[in-house]
Amino acid sequence: MYNVIHVDEKWFYMTRKNEKYYLLLDEEEPYRTCKSKNFVAKVMFLAAIARPRFDEEGNVIFSGRIGIFPFITKEPAKRSGVNRVAGTMETKVMTSVKRDTVRSYYINKLLPAIFEKWPREEINKPIIIQQDNARTHIDPNDPEFCQAVQQYGFNIKLMCQPNNSPDLNVLDLGFFRAIQSLKYKEASRTIDELIGGVQKAFETFSVTKSDYIFWTLQLCMRSVLEEKCGNKYKIIHRCFEETGTITSTNKM
Repeated sequence: MYNVIHVDEKWFYMTRKNEKYYLLLDEEEPYRTCKSKNFVAKVMFLAAIARPRFDEEGNVIFSGRIGIFPFITKEPAKRSGVNRVAGTMETKVMTSVKRDTVRSYYINKLLPAIFEKWPREEINKPIIIQQDNARTHIDPNDPEFCQAVQQYGFNIKLMCQPNNSPDLNVLDLGFFRAIQSLKYKEASRTIDELIGGVQKAFETFSVTKSDYIFWTLQLCMRSVLEEKCGNKYKIIHRCFEETGTITSTNKM
């Protein structure tokens, strides 16, 4: 599982409808506003992560964090406003992400990040990028992607995970939820602050906990085999504590 890169997309929201705050007796409650609580600002990100690696002494030699990329564009402001003048570059969120956009991100963002961060001693070994079966994802034999892979000199193959199996992707299995919890610890007032908060949470997430999520993935695979490739099983989690214990959770 060390040569597999898990990729997936997720919406991250500016804030939640309900927030919990711990205040002093004489402290005022935070004042939060938005145009509509049913349409909170959000940004879609493409995340890519691989299994971390450690040496014999437990030191991190590869964090597994390939990158997390927001689906945004930069456009000059057409009119002057209170906070900016005309011509200032503004961040615009892509409200619709199609296959051409995903292909472009794979080629122009994902592949360069892999080339930059992948362990040098294994750069020529086979690398598998696992994606789900969303309609916007590209075909494993996509000509443009395969040509870009050859230009980088990689031995990379795209693979789609089994149908209806979110438990076999570490991003859906626990990584996205952990990143989202870290992001909500910081208040974001603009799209740029939201993007910065998500990227900071991605880069600061514990490498050890990330490895535990891969242990959970491995336990899920074992449970699938025990159920004869069925989905009637409990998700077995590897605890984050250094106890080596595991817990099970019922799933629908």
